[in-house]
Amino acid sequence: MGHIKYASDVGAPVEVAFSYADNHLFVPDWMFGIARFAPTGEIDHGLGAVFATTACVALWRTTMTCEITEYRRNVVIGYTLRGRLSGTLTLRFDPLGYGRSVLTSEAEYVPPRGFVGRMSVGLMDSVVKSALRRTESQLRREIEEFHGTDLVGRIA
Repeated sequence: MGHIKYASDVGAPVEVAFSYADNHLFVPDWMFGIARFAPTGEIDHGLGAVFATTACVALWRTTMTCEITEYRRNVVIGYTLRGRLSGTLTLRFDPLGYGRSVLTSEAEYVPPRGFVGRMSVGLMDSVVKSALRRTESQLRREIEEFHGTDLVGRIA
């Protein structure tokens, strides 16, 4: 199983950062390659929420399910992707002080199997690293933009 981890400083308190990441309507804005993220049941956030997800990367398009498998308010959200792309994305939020927080993004994925899979492990690692880095930096920018608006009672 492949594992990649990034951490970054976010210019917003943990509560604001978590609230933004917890809203399923914003997921296509920050998660790399995700074009659609819609709840499939009554629950639209929190542990056990399941989403129909459409991923678009270049000309390739696939549909999969995404379930929130780890959830602690203002601490962690864990997404598990199931389908042609499978793995987990875990977002951790830690207070940094002075209205700032640390966002730690971790991805775990299953590399392709068989001879061709073993030959393409380096390529797969590279693609996942790039996607996680883009997801993390876009989420950080979106949180900071969200925090700078009157949506949370402040005007930048």
